[in-house]
Amino acid sequence: MTSQRVYSDEEWGLLVGLPQAIMMAAVAAESDSTNRTASESGAGLDAIAAGRDSGSTLVRDVALELSSRLGDPETGDLPPVLDLGSREVDLTDVLDRARSAADLLTAKAGPGEAAAYRHWLVSIADQVVNAAKSGGFLGIGGSWVSESERRFVEELSTVLNN
Repeated sequence: MTSQRVYSDEEWGLLVGLPQAIMMAAVAAESDSTNRTASESGAGLDAIAAGRDSGSTLVRDVALELSSRLGDPETGDLPPVLDLGSREVDLTDVLDRARSAADLLTAKAGPGEAAAYRHWLVSIADQVVNAAKSGGFLGIGGSWVSESERRFVEELSTVLNN
């Protein structure tokens, strides 16, 4: 039995769409070069795909569906090109959706499934923000996680665990 049967189509859409939205928000939390953005996007897609190996049925089902939509990095599928310059990523909206998902999980998922899904989302954001240095010049200086990236991951963690 898949975990999808527990949720309405709208609820399932929220749970399936949220990991990619979090990945995009984490990428957009700090304005970076094209190469850094590509590294962060690749790390996010890897983190999403890693959910297929989760012990959680919910995480595994969501990751499998997302991998079928986005492509599988392990089979050499090219990741989707993220053109953040042409559209804004609303970090507040992503955090609001995360709050809605946390409420949904509290109502419908077992505590282990809910915890695994929340942990997976935070790990996606964490892997994205740690994928490339921000700031600096020609690879010199900068930091692995900027203040805005750190703040986004902390806010996400707080929203999901309240």
